[in-house]
Amino acid sequence: MTFVVITLLAAELNVSSSSAASDPNGAEQKMNKTITSHLGIDDTIGALLKHPAFAGFRRLILPWDDRRYDEALRLRDIGSLLPYHSHVDPAVVVASLNRMVDDVNGGRTVFYDFHTAEEKRADASLENTGLFFFRGKPGAPLAVIAPGGGFAYVASVHEGFPYAVEINEQGYNAFVLKYRAGAGGTAATEDLAAALAWIFSHADSLRVSTVHYSLWGSSAGARMAAAIGSHGTARFGATSLPRPSAVVMAYTGHSDLSSNEPPTFVVVGEDDGIAPPAIMERRVAALRRAGTEVRYRKYRDVGHGFGVGGGTSAEGWITDAVRFWAAQIK
Repeated sequence: MTFVVITLLAAELNVSSSSAASDPNGAEQKMNKTITSHLGIDDTIGALLKHPAFAGFRRLILPWDDRRYDEALRLRDIGSLLPYHSHVDPAVVVASLNRMVDDVNGGRTVFYDFHTAEEKRADASLENTGLFFFRGKPGAPLAVIAPGGGFAYVASVHEGFPYAVEINEQGYNAFVLKYRAGAGGTAATEDLAAALAWIFSHADSLRVSTVHYSLWGSSAGARMAAAIGSHGTARFGATSLPRPSAVVMAYTGHSDLSSNEPPTFVVVGEDDGIAPPAIMERRVAALRRAGTEVRYRKYRDVGHGFGVGGGTSAEGWITDAVRFWAAQIK
């Protein structure tokens, strides 16, 4: 792929010296803004890793921390990098990547570090963390999404970025968490707690509302979201924060419960051999016995890791989950 990078000059944007003086930060962003081209499904992993829009965080887009990628692999085959996932739609993956390209082209920051440089010096594995921000309406509530991958990899391209795009379509803000892979569930959940604390402390500058936030997780990520919902952020090393207004759990075997669970939306495929419906149904029953509001959906002819479920019986489940969350806000 040949990248098209066009630097927009002040004259082309009709930015005058007087406007730059009255709004120096805004004018500087416009004068330095570049336009980079979209990716396509026939572009390669190498094109993604070299894309100028993703400078500084390219490797954190892809799932594995501990391997070199075949840069000749086409994005249409990106599902081969996700062994625990199914129904990976390359067009959906690429569309969500291009949403980030558009945001960068518009001068908007899409990636944030939530661990400090000092923390990273003390623990080099924290270099493999960060938050991708997909903006909804300014001041709207936020969702934080923890993708799955069996704690071996982080499937943001399939069940992180595409979720965020659909959540944005309903007006809400969404963050996709890149947590440490290969370090186990506790470390990953500590990253989620730290990310939440960072978002809360920067909510004004991010222009998001922390009231009635939701936590979303798929597979391993659902275990993380549920753990925070059950026990709070302080249990995992962060400052104590309010519990989420809703937890959205997709296809996981997580069984731990507390006596005070948030309203929970649960989805699974009837053909899931990793987190069979019977396991999830036991959790749903336990939540209901505890008086928790639960919405449960089981989809026919769908296996584990179906993501947004496009082209399957699960298609539209993200919208259904957003409605459940919205009902808790009201």
